[in-house]
Amino acid sequence: MTNTANKPRHLLSIEDLNYSDIEHLFQLTDSMIDKDTLALKKMASLDGVTVMSLFFEPSTRTRTSFEIAARRLSADYYHIDIKTSATHKGESLLDTVYNLQAMQADMFIVRHNVGGTPPFIAQTVAPHVSVINAGDGSNAHPTQALLDMYTIRHHKGNFENLSVAIVGDVFHSRVARSQLQALTTLGVKDIRVIGPQVLIPKDVEHKGVTVFHDIESGLQEADVVVTLRLQKERFANPQLPTEEEYFNQFGLTGQRLALAKPDAIVMHPGPMNRGVEIASDVADGAQSVILQQVTFGVATRMAVMSYLR
Repeated sequence: MTNTANKPRHLLSIEDLNYSDIEHLFQLTDSMIDKDTLALKKMASLDGVTVMSLFFEPSTRTRTSFEIAARRLSADYYHIDIKTSATHKGESLLDTVYNLQAMQADMFIVRHNVGGTPPFIAQTVAPHVSVINAGDGSNAHPTQALLDMYTIRHHKGNFENLSVAIVGDVFHSRVARSQLQALTTLGVKDIRVIGPQVLIPKDVEHKGVTVFHDIESGLQEADVVVTLRLQKERFANPQLPTEEEYFNQFGLTGQRLALAKPDAIVMHPGPMNRGVEIASDVADGAQSVILQQVTFGVATRMAVMSYLR
């Protein structure tokens, strides 16, 4: 992806972006928001463009965010109900895509539980069609990482001198994988991941990330604390503690947050499991920017769609 006249067609991974690309997307996101009220603008950037969302796994926040973003840009937006689509009746994924493309689709927003599906679709669509990865397996979730970085930028400005701690299920998290790529690209030198050994990728330390299995040590003097959802089905793993034990060991409480810097911000990509990875008083507290992430998510997705077209 380049910030030149040679525009990209797709957004499939944060790895496709360099520092200048991300900065350019930040500036575009700035233009989508009223700087005084943080209200989302209504624009005509995608007037006449047909956007179709293909969500092969459940989603409320991401799907709705993309829909609002597309409509704010004046696009014609259609959500394809996979449960009643021809793919549910046995039609191949590509045949579904080709048929929708024949209906004059210009952009596909794709979410799939199998990693690599959005890039696979991107290789086969017509030259005028764009594909945005809205989350694939445990592989990538680039727009979530971009909105998270934008939220950090809004509150902290410069990335270079920040200490960012990511707490929870890093191993299974496409969000964390994309966040780590973005933080590295933006020059963050102190990146920490915190969690039980079974939830931390074995190779993460080789990527300039410091691993902590003790949350109190990992949160010391952090500027940003990101908590990750721990899906309930993970607790079937005998190597993991119970939900209550996990919260006692790794849950973000007010007492633990006090170990970070006084002006540290708390983030969560959602959906939250209160009382498992985060205490309600922290999620709703003065240092939480979780709902602001949601607002910035719409603006970020507006920026991405506008830029690709």
